[in-house]
Amino acid sequence: MYLLTRLASLLFIFFIPSLAFATNTSEHTQLDLTEHTVGYLALGVFALAYTLVIFEEQLHLRKSKPVLLAAGLIWIMIAIVYQQHGFDHAAEVALRHNFLEYAELFFFLLVAMTYINAMIERGVFDALRGWLVEKGFSYRVLFWLLGILAFFISPIADNLTTALIMCTVALTVGKKEPKFVAISCVAIVVGANAGGAFSPFGDITTLMVWQKGIVRFSEFFILFVPSVINYLIPAAIMHFFIPTGSPDKVEGEELVMKRGGIVIIVLFLLTILTAVSFHNFLHLPPAIGMMTGLAYLKFFGYYLKKTAHQDDNPTEDRFDEGLGAEEGFQSNTSKKGFDVFAKVAGAEWDTLFFFYGVIMAVGGLGFIGYLGMVSEAMYGQLGPTTANVIVGVLSAIVDNIPVMFAVLTMNPEMSHGQWLLVTLTAGVGGSLLSIGSAAGVALMGQARGIYTFASHLKWTPVIALGYAASIYAHLWINASHF
Repeated sequence: MYLLTRLASLLFIFFIPSLAFATNTSEHTQLDLTEHTVGYLALGVFALAYTLVIFEEQLHLRKSKPVLLAAGLIWIMIAIVYQQHGFDHAAEVALRHNFLEYAELFFFLLVAMTYINAMIERGVFDALRGWLVEKGFSYRVLFWLLGILAFFISPIADNLTTALIMCTVALTVGKKEPKFVAISCVAIVVGANAGGAFSPFGDITTLMVWQKGIVRFSEFFILFVPSVINYLIPAAIMHFFIPTGSPDKVEGEELVMKRGGIVIIVLFLLTILTAVSFHNFLHLPPAIGMMTGLAYLKFFGYYLKKTAHQDDNPTEDRFDEGLGAEEGFQSNTSKKGFDVFAKVAGAEWDTLFFFYGVIMAVGGLGFIGYLGMVSEAMYGQLGPTTANVIVGVLSAIVDNIPVMFAVLTMNPEMSHGQWLLVTLTAGVGGSLLSIGSAAGVALMGQARGIYTFASHLKWTPVIALGYAASIYAHLWINASHF
């Protein structure tokens, strides 16, 4: 079933819309290469690359490698054909447009990941985990706490980090109740994805929509009630299947937040405020505001290094070990105090490069001109509501990044309410399957053998009920936006 589901994601390439391409020069013609040899080769290259991504765990091949190569090959073929037709710079202009969009996303995410890594190193999330473990809550209370915390933390942090932290708590207290862990992981994934849907910072898809200027920062929050419904309905049903009783008190090391942890949280919130202000008031890219906010952390990191003698243990935790950093690099950084560049190095580089490969490859296939007709059929014949619901279902099979990027590059004519709808469905649709979001995939690895594709699949009808209810809630509550 897992194999069939992932292979089905390859079909999504036939729904990739074409990019509009126009310049102020004479090179405004976009060639239709859909029936050209290069077009077929590009499809084959992308399909092969995505197949390798699907089998990442089996091949132990990082997902960024095949898509990086595919993106390069696709644009090489496009450039050669356009030069043969006398359009020497047409491919260059189109590629620069896609690259600029990725660059803004890259720097935004890099700063966000750096702050998250800094908070992890300072023990911010460990302190939260320690508090939850020590309180001696019952299984059912813990089930709700983990889901609710995942819902409210993911709008600020990313849903992947949030889910991993909550799953750690579930594994710690549920050693004797694997059923509790399995159901809690499902609720954590649903909660993290739902929470990320009503915030520009909660998911890559919402970030792309905000940076594109289609939805203003404050408008995302009208999706709050539909997002709550998306989480509450499946969680309320799962509640009755959670074991009764309380877990044994966990004995272990005391998890204390390091000096400066609270300040870094405040600086992160200030950085978000800076990014929003840059975008709303100065009409500058929010990534520029995030890079300005990185300076806040750098200056505070300088203060922490200069005052490292105030720490009981000034050496830095070997956080990089959890990120797969090389041993030599760990031994060097672990001897220093707080080092901002170590946090930058600890970013999810494979994920960032994967985003680059996907955006460039999808952009190339769109520039070739594939299936504008199919795209028109989705939004023209099926209608925007049906099309946007389908986008959410597709995001459960394919990564929602290429799905949302395809919709944005097509830029179909639809109301503001419909743009909010596709933002909601692309964000929460990934909860339908464990492989539909980064949070689900990560938790399958963290709770291996307990939280699995099959254990999540049995709750898919319940999650689908929440998915449908959240859509109807949006159509009803926010009817004025349609």
